[in-house]
Amino acid sequence: MHRHTGVSREELKQSAAVTVAVLLALGLVAAWSVLIPGVDAWENIVAAVIGSLKLTGPVAAAFAAWVALRKRRALRGRSLTTWRALKLPLAIVAVVLGSFGATVLVLAVKTVITEQSGRLSLGGLGVGMAGLALYSVIGWVAGWVLPKAYTPPLVGLACYGLFTWLAGGNGWADKLAPGTGEPYDLFQGLGGAAFLDQTIWLLGITGALLLGWAALVTRQALVLACALLAVLAAGAGVSRLLAQPKPAAAQEIAYSCQDWPITVCLHPGMRAGLTELGATFTKIASRLAGTPAAFTRVEQRPLEEPLQPSAGLAQIHVPDLSAGFADEAAYEYVESLATRCPGRPADGYREIVMAWLRGEPLPGGPLPEHQYAAAWFSGLSEHQRREWLRMFFSDLQACKLSSTHFGGGPSRATPAAPVSSNTGSSNTGSSNTGSSSTGTGGSGSGSAQVYPVYPDPSDEPTHAWGSDMSPKSWQ
Repeated sequence: MHRHTGVSREELKQSAAVTVAVLLALGLVAAWSVLIPGVDAWENIVAAVIGSLKLTGPVAAAFAAWVALRKRRALRGRSLTTWRALKLPLAIVAVVLGSFGATVLVLAVKTVITEQSGRLSLGGLGVGMAGLALYSVIGWVAGWVLPKAYTPPLVGLACYGLFTWLAGGNGWADKLAPGTGEPYDLFQGLGGAAFLDQTIWLLGITGALLLGWAALVTRQALVLACALLAVLAAGAGVSRLLAQPKPAAAQEIAYSCQDWPITVCLHPGMRAGLTELGATFTKIASRLAGTPAAFTRVEQRPLEEPLQPSAGLAQIHVPDLSAGFADEAAYEYVESLATRCPGRPADGYREIVMAWLRGEPLPGGPLPEHQYAAAWFSGLSEHQRREWLRMFFSDLQACKLSSTHFGGGPSRATPAAPVSSNTGSSNTGSSNTGSSSTGTGGSGSGSAQVYPVYPDPSDEPTHAWGSDMSPKSWQ
């Protein structure tokens, strides 16, 4: 064993082994926290391993700083050749990259044995390796320049703070840090050109720092010239990176779809959620049948794209497949059907209908008229509620719902009951419905008119609404 004052080769080997184990464990934990739950896509793996640098990078910098300060103390001012100066920091970079490769390998085991969508981005892996190399070189230079006991933890904390700040920026600064941006949207894809430019920048600045330090300790002009070339490469990478246009809102993808009982289409990496989403949105589709919002197809859209009303199509956002993802998607979709009403009474009536569409218990609300409306609406059969929604969907969207839509309110002596099943009552309900479009506007002024509802399907009315507005598929 070759021993110098303050450092030994055996000690460095043991430290390297411990560092690899620590970086592997941290890398897996950090990558697992970045993985989009339930998504089977290579892009998800690449984004996760790049995101793991947030923890593994500062640890690699601290390890490099510790080795550098021990090495400088051991040399005690002796002169260095270029190779002798660069050999140890390059070995540290190799150790750190080995831990990165092990992290990728462990995460790839699951993706290999299961069917994955997309493809493995080599450019993304290049960004991850170049980023770790930069962390290591920053730690090495800092440990050499400031060989103090507090330098390694200080360097680790400084790197964590600096790169976290850069990654959290909204402008050009976030492109300088190795990362994909969070939250990551599968519809954006991983841009190979952007990864290449980012890799050039990271390798360029890493080479400039390492060769600049080597030129300083060896005092060789050739090494300094190489450092200047690395600076030019870093500048070229930055200029190309900043010149990259903003990625498109979404890329065309081949959806994975489930066609029964309604068509539900998701990103192929999220196909595991088709069954749960289908069950949730089938209930909503049955309640919206016959309204302007009726749909037979559910389609996932990018997270940044607002949900747009479309005939026969329900657009949804699904950021991940964590527990309750279908209920969250349903909540957002139902909320997009009608905007919130400015007045407290009108918004309370809206919430009653929205809760029913989502399959939740009807809210009583703080006002007596809301409590009465919820009790009245809960007393209707499912068929009657659907017919009620078909008649008054436009009033729901226009924030015109009032007590007259819900039996007249608690101030009336006798609550409005569902129309009886005889034919004469049905015809009366039909004629009153025709006047609802003109009477709704004044519903909030205390009008005595109370809108009727249809009877149960066992005694369906014989007028035209029963055939036009009640598809058999939803009854």
